[in-house]
Amino acid sequence: MKTSRRNFIRKAGIASAGILTANTVFSDVLNQKYSPNDVINMGVIGTGDRGSGLTSVMNSIKHLNVYASCDVLPFRLEKGMSRANTSPIGYSDYRALLDNKNIDAVLIATPFSTHSKIAMDALDAGKHVYCEKTLAKGYDGIKTLVNKKAQSKQIFQTGHQYHSSRLYTHIYNLIQEGTVGKIAAFECQWNRHGSWRRPVPNPKFEKEINWRMYKEFSGGLTAELCSHQIDFVNWVLGTTPLQVMGAGGVDYWKDGRETFDNVHLLYTYPKGIKATFTCLTSNAKDRYQIKVIGDKGTIIIDPRHAWFYPEGKQEKKIIEDVDGVRGATVQWDEGKGYPINKEHLDPSKQALIDFQDSILNNTTPKSDIITGAKTALCVQMGLDAMYNNKIVKWNTKLL
Repeated sequence: MKTSRRNFIRKAGIASAGILTANTVFSDVLNQKYSPNDVINMGVIGTGDRGSGLTSVMNSIKHLNVYASCDVLPFRLEKGMSRANTSPIGYSDYRALLDNKNIDAVLIATPFSTHSKIAMDALDAGKHVYCEKTLAKGYDGIKTLVNKKAQSKQIFQTGHQYHSSRLYTHIYNLIQEGTVGKIAAFECQWNRHGSWRRPVPNPKFEKEINWRMYKEFSGGLTAELCSHQIDFVNWVLGTTPLQVMGAGGVDYWKDGRETFDNVHLLYTYPKGIKATFTCLTSNAKDRYQIKVIGDKGTIIIDPRHAWFYPEGKQEKKIIEDVDGVRGATVQWDEGKGYPINKEHLDPSKQALIDFQDSILNNTTPKSDIITGAKTALCVQMGLDAMYNNKIVKWNTKLL
């Protein structure tokens, strides 16, 4: 199949006064020439909140067809199947789903502890794999999955969706071009105010539904939330941390949980760059945020928007739009700086579109097995640092 590359046009510039403006023309379908017969039959393994949510997203993606759904809990399976517009086949055992020769690819949205085994079985069955973050639990689980993928020609994408976000990609490019200057630090947070528990219709389903609360199955806040931002820092810096230290605890929600209800991690990267990651469940101020701090300025990012705050340029300026198309102006956003304008799809949808494209074009995903494994190793390092109250160094033998 001969297919043109996507050409997303980025128009951005630094005005003579040193103020950033970025304006773009968005086109998600440029020169795509897929055959109407190029349909990828998907099997969704794990139809909890995430798996069911992504099932709904796939309904609007042209070449993805939800062919089957699987979950060990009947009421969750029913929920997941109801989200598809394709009347999928239902399975209670993922191995039976993998035996179905009509299924081309699987989306794995099961508890963190099961990812490695299910993904390896899927590769053995000849399926392409979209594996939700965090890639795998424990050093052995990560390493064995990476080794298995090295023996397979199947497409493998890790579900760190910000790797696919056109906004985050644009910011990555701006940073590489020197917009913030020499990076000193990243400050990342993902705060919520809530117990993070799901309702349980029967006590016997407690661990199946609230698996995130138990160390046997989960990496807690570090794996479920911090991992996205750790993945971004690794991506921007093009490297992995040298070491991590951290602290956390079960200090607010006294409800029998094992994984921490607050985490505070400090990773040290080469060249002295520090990256902090904080997750709270007792205060939601500013919720999700990443700050990229350099000697020329700071970029502040939330899931859908970003701003540039120039260092030493505190006066409020209005800069003419540099693209010469709309003749618009860029307004100062009080307390944040100048907006970075980049039209983009919901990152989860864009990630699934990218997975589709990688399969149809036989290309390596932006968030592949290696980037996913590096982030998973960072997550495990952070957990070890907090649980054992020690500094954990990067082990070059693992990857």
